[in-house]
Amino acid sequence: MLQKVTRSTVIDAPIERVWAVLRDFNSHDQWHGVVDKSRIEGNERGDQVGCVRSFSLKDGNRIREQLLTLDDREHKSTYCIVESTVPLQRYVASVTLKPVTDGNRTFWLWESSFATPPGQERELREMVATGVYEAGFDNLRHHLQIGGDLRAPGAAAMPTALPVDSRQVLLHRYGNAEVLQAEHASAPAPGPGEVRIRQRAIGVNYFDIYLRKGWLPGMLPTPGVPGMEAAGTVLDVGAGVGGLMPGDRVAYLGPVPGAYCSVRSVPAAWVVRLPPQVEIDTAAALLLKGLTADLLLRDLGRVGRGSRVLLHAAAGGVGLLVASWARALGARVIGTTSSQTKARLAREHGCEHVIVTDDYRFADEVQRLCGGADLVIDGLGDAAREENFKALAPCGHWVSLGQASGALQGIDPDWLVQKSLTFSRPVIFAYISSPAALAERTQRLWAALADGSISAPLIERYTLDAAADAHTRLESRQSVGSLILVA
Repeated sequence: MLQKVTRSTVIDAPIERVWAVLRDFNSHDQWHGVVDKSRIEGNERGDQVGCVRSFSLKDGNRIREQLLTLDDREHKSTYCIVESTVPLQRYVASVTLKPVTDGNRTFWLWESSFATPPGQERELREMVATGVYEAGFDNLRHHLQIGGDLRAPGAAAMPTALPVDSRQVLLHRYGNAEVLQAEHASAPAPGPGEVRIRQRAIGVNYFDIYLRKGWLPGMLPTPGVPGMEAAGTVLDVGAGVGGLMPGDRVAYLGPVPGAYCSVRSVPAAWVVRLPPQVEIDTAAALLLKGLTADLLLRDLGRVGRGSRVLLHAAAGGVGLLVASWARALGARVIGTTSSQTKARLAREHGCEHVIVTDDYRFADEVQRLCGGADLVIDGLGDAAREENFKALAPCGHWVSLGQASGALQGIDPDWLVQKSLTFSRPVIFAYISSPAALAERTQRLWAALADGSISAPLIERYTLDAAADAHTRLESRQSVGSLILVA
């Protein structure tokens, strides 16, 4: 006869935070007091359906369990016992979370069915209900309280955090890539409103090269650390920070450089928690570029079905995202690249046509292919100035996104009026100036990744000590996709 056990509770934390812990099938040795050591067999991920976790209990028993289902939308998982020294037979259990809108809390339902040897029904039913489920509820609460996100009534204050060792890439003078030198540093504790992050991956962007060359000295005085975005896990949080806690997987981007390091404290307003399905490397390679693609297509280009888009550096980090996202919106995308290899990649990511050019000549071909572009996304700069004007259709919009070939000369309004053109030079940080704006754009980005409008970026990885190599690679125009530094 099958026994059935059902227990439920409310956890004083957002559902995303609770699910981030429970969806990892191999996390229970970190928070459940009865579990001693656990591992996933075969080096599989702890969120891989079908994976088997082998663990020991502190009373000496051993259990092997298999993950049967994992649903991030419903916040539910099911699993079964494969082998056990505890006589629980045909044991199948499920964990289900539901949001509680009052106070942004989480309802947790834990239930199971199993058979037992004759005479042990009550003993084993009580063990599961009390020793596993009810104890697990209390253990997870304690785990979260230690993290500083939850506070039990009368709980002692968290101890003052101390500086930790870090490694950073410091710029002592402006110049070529060789001025980037990695060295040891100390990362101070987070101040009020800040989050200290153990960074695992740092995004490398062409804007970092502008800073390294000294084109914006007011933004990065020397000595200084470049870098505008990174991803990793929260170490600790400062006073007044809510909704983030140690162990959270996060990413950030902000208007103040300093990301080329292994540990950094940043304002919590810059930080977003990562969905379970987004890897840390992907987030570092995608966040700034993806939000830039969002503002280009949604705010500036208002791209939709039939829009004609001319995209320079179409095989670059931003280019591949814009091409695929614009194509998903129904646009016709014409890209430019510097090689046939890059052209093939750009076509695979949504470009209808690709013009291979190393002399910045493309306008006649654009006019022939589509009659002129409604939107030009220009990261080339001054060398392509005249061609961009010629390639635009009447009433088109010209977005200056970068200046790889040199600073763009001033744009005379009387020149633009000949075609009734508009011109803009956006800075992403103006479009994410509040946590709400950042959250809205980020949610659109993750949704586009989930529904296939964009793909996880191609990534080239470098260590912090090889930051100079990463810059050299990016400037060579030989890279494809995104570059990151791993810390």
